[in-house]
Amino acid sequence: MYSKNDVAKRPPMGWNSYDYYNTMVTEEDVKRNADFMAEHLKMYGWEYVVVDIQWSDPAAGSLCPQVQYVPFTRLCTDEYSRQIPDPVRFPSSKDGKGFAPLAEYCHKKGLKFGIHIMRGIPRQCCHDHAKILGTDVTADQIANPFSVCKWNGDMYGIDCTKKDAHKYYDSVFALYAQWGVDFVKVDDICNTNFYKENPYSAEKEIEMIAAAIEKSGRPMVLSLSPGPAVIEKAWHMEKYANMWRITDDFWDDWRLLKAMFERCEVWQKHVGNGNWPDCDMIPVGKLGYGWNKVSRKTNFTPDEEITMFTLWSIFRSPLILGTELPELDERTLSIIQNEEVLALNASSHGACQVMRNERQTVWASCGEGCPAKGMDVFIALFNLSDEDGEVAVNLSDVPYLNGSGTYRVRDLWNRRDMFPVEGDAELSLSVNKHGAVLLKLSRK
Repeated sequence: MYSKNDVAKRPPMGWNSYDYYNTMVTEEDVKRNADFMAEHLKMYGWEYVVVDIQWSDPAAGSLCPQVQYVPFTRLCTDEYSRQIPDPVRFPSSKDGKGFAPLAEYCHKKGLKFGIHIMRGIPRQCCHDHAKILGTDVTADQIANPFSVCKWNGDMYGIDCTKKDAHKYYDSVFALYAQWGVDFVKVDDICNTNFYKENPYSAEKEIEMIAAAIEKSGRPMVLSLSPGPAVIEKAWHMEKYANMWRITDDFWDDWRLLKAMFERCEVWQKHVGNGNWPDCDMIPVGKLGYGWNKVSRKTNFTPDEEITMFTLWSIFRSPLILGTELPELDERTLSIIQNEEVLALNASSHGACQVMRNERQTVWASCGEGCPAKGMDVFIALFNLSDEDGEVAVNLSDVPYLNGSGTYRVRDLWNRRDMFPVEGDAELSLSVNKHGAVLLKLSRK
């Protein structure tokens, strides 16, 4: 029996095309990044290759995206109102093959394949009165014309009160199952408060999509964007999705990274069992090639990158790289190939914020089976200030340590053993500004 929680037993790890290519990614680009992942990252758990927005748009990249989206784009669709890949950018999709050949390319390398979609049905299909597979209704008859994304005008929302409305999503995800899709990122749907005036626009569409995935017979990770998701709807996200954005688009800006600590604190009790609050893609390496074809290096300093990976890992956010993988430097590769840190993301639990002020914050979690005696405890020390300095925590305040006793200490980023420490002592270490130290404490 299908269970959505079995699809993502650990936080998904992979690559998404958006941060580097914006709307312009091609089949060749996807294969190049898949090749790199298969050769250099797969053995560390990185597996999803995700094609982001506008893959069905034949005009993608010819204009600035803000111009493309007004009022809406003529997308490539089939006779049943379903988007299909632009055959110019994805030549293997011709003759009705869709993304099946590209998905198979990834599968043969031991990887998984994913795509991005906007919530709803293409507006062009509604204006053309296009068919819906297996029904006698047309696209315009199931659409909500008052439900249009605020930043991309290509789609109308689906009105779940209309006859056979759910059958559109059923047909879409049946097609994705035929293609071999493993991961679907649905946009304009995560923060259901965007559409208070249209109560059927987003929340009910999440439910229709989840049901359509189950009916398709193919397990697919359901990722919802953008955020911030509202904590009051945590129960709904946990019931129907695998991952959901807790932030708006995250980019390489220290202010956004610093703000993420508060977001993670809000969501820390809703992590695990196939449910993964999502801190968004990881903007490292080179970014922003996009429609202007000019890339740049991430604005994050090396210490800020360590802080980002440390928080994402101990909180157990999905790890989705947004960059051109073959252009990663050796330093960044050493970060994303650190199996000790990735194991923390994959199998720890109970992550919580121990303390936070303007200068520092401390997080803790524990290994599988914790807090039973003998299990590992992980502690992350973050320097939030603009100066190097000490970050301190009284270990008696750290959950899972069980009070007194002697612990071995290992620095996971530097892969070295440190001094032993007593479980009721104060732990104080020097941490670079905007940097982090990630420790594993094991009972001696």
